[in-house]
Amino acid sequence: MQKETDENIWEQRYQKKQTGWDRGKPSEALLYWLNSGLVSPCRILVPGCGNGYEVLQLAQKGFDVTAIDIAPSPIKNLSSSLKKANLKANLIQADFFNWTPESPFDAIYEQTSLCALPPELWVQYEKQLYQWLKPEGVLLAQFMQTNQEGGPPYHCEMQDMNELFSDKRWLWSEQYSSVERGLGKAELMYMLVKVA
Repeated sequence: MQKETDENIWEQRYQKKQTGWDRGKPSEALLYWLNSGLVSPCRILVPGCGNGYEVLQLAQKGFDVTAIDIAPSPIKNLSSSLKKANLKANLIQADFFNWTPESPFDAIYEQTSLCALPPELWVQYEKQLYQWLKPEGVLLAQFMQTNQEGGPPYHCEMQDMNELFSDKRWLWSEQYSSVERGLGKAELMYMLVKVA
């Protein structure tokens, strides 16, 4: 029996509307970073973009946005939303572990991908994030706190995150805020800068 691909697994969740992570609006964390002026228009990547509320917000604010997702449905939904809003973004339907951009980005907005991946893939994902960014590029990271075993979403223990995003490769900010997600879940917000 052939193992289902990740694309099929995530696409089925969209088809069955099993998308509990979908807020239906941009995240409070992104709005905080934008409204505080901590992030200004630049070339930015949104991996695991889903239906792309953050992509729409960034495009509206003048960012040059690239959004990638493994499942076709959210890319199709996002394309339609961009068209209705008369906004533009570069949309890619692909497995980001097998994708390389033409050039590195100034910033990456990371909210949903790390906590959706099994922890055994986190080292590989950190390497991707590092390669996708320019020297001194910014990673806008939200680390999911579930305080539970298993996932997705997987609990991103902060000691593990500090080891994964080591100070040899990343300069950490102070924690900006904690965004409550309900049911005992929260996301801790940090800006990490790629060490040149």
